[in-house]
Amino acid sequence: MVATTMFGLEEVLANELKNLGGQDVKVGVRNVSFFGDIGFMYKANIALRTAIRILKPIKSFKVFDEDDLYDGLQKLNWENYLSADSTFSIGAVVNSKFFTSNSHYIALKSKDAIADYFRHKYHKRPNVDIKHPDVKIHVHIQKEQCTVSLDSSGDSLHKRGYRTSTNIAPINEVLAAGLVLLSGYDGHTNFIDPMCGSGTILIEATMIACNIPANINRPEFAFEKWNDYSEDLYFTIQDSLIKKIVNPQFKIMGFDKAPSAIRKANENIESANLSEFIGVHHVNFFNSVKEVFGSTTILFNPPYGERLNIDVAEFYKKIGDTLKHGYPDSKVWFITSDMEALKHVGLRTSKRIPLKNGDLDCRFVRYDMYEGSRKEKKIAIEE
Repeated sequence: MVATTMFGLEEVLANELKNLGGQDVKVGVRNVSFFGDIGFMYKANIALRTAIRILKPIKSFKVFDEDDLYDGLQKLNWENYLSADSTFSIGAVVNSKFFTSNSHYIALKSKDAIADYFRHKYHKRPNVDIKHPDVKIHVHIQKEQCTVSLDSSGDSLHKRGYRTSTNIAPINEVLAAGLVLLSGYDGHTNFIDPMCGSGTILIEATMIACNIPANINRPEFAFEKWNDYSEDLYFTIQDSLIKKIVNPQFKIMGFDKAPSAIRKANENIESANLSEFIGVHHVNFFNSVKEVFGSTTILFNPPYGERLNIDVAEFYKKIGDTLKHGYPDSKVWFITSDMEALKHVGLRTSKRIPLKNGDLDCRFVRYDMYEGSRKEKKIAIEE
């Protein structure tokens, strides 16, 4: 199988798959391939935090033009996967010098091949349903190799099922989970999102701290409509994952200066059934200090330059000043697409990880805030 993901999260997803029990895990570009049985496919969809969809390849063949694609698709036994009374949809990705057509045209050509297969054999063809198909098919052409897969997920796995309210440009749930995992947060420190918006990072961090499967709130997966779907096996796997849920031992908190954000965050947190674990407060981060004891992970998604109606340099300087004076004994992470703005934070990064947020090139940066100065910390370590 193949799990797709976002640029920069491939290694994180590979580790998730290995920890879940995936075999022969191999990292690609925006994807990770692995082996597992049908039960593991269910498990991967329910539990993976950084996967966008889980694809099950059913055929691979060489293609040098659109006729090769049509002929190759005609040779599959499509009645093994859908019937003439079913509905289907096709997504396509093309990266090949042999094809000048765009992905949409390749999807249409593939749709024609499958429809013609049923028309010639059964004198009836399945209908296309883009929104709620019985079977979702994925065609991927890389150079001269075409891989046809069944999409076991359906809607993108970032659609967890808990988000009912959003702000402008909310962070994608898969990216939010990826940031938390990249930070190394595992529930064994306090956690603060000081610009929490609609609460996505807080929810993903809490699900990690509690070992709650990422898609436990999701209403459905595409594989539930497949011919070989086993409801008993699905619920057995779901129950085994639910039994591993634990309560967090440290504080998880969010701040935002906008009352509307606080309201939306609380709505989403309640929808995710996490209200007892997360505290959200109407606080301006720039007027705040750390009030929790012990080591703390701070992780946030500050407004990017294109969403700010203020002085960007001053805004990022205030981030640095607030962290320096108010948040000792903290590992601080945030993501930004404004590389110039980072220069105004006034702190030295200990890590910079390249990521994408949609089409934006970003950096996920870490700052280590010590009790006292860095120099004092170094002397204490040497002693």
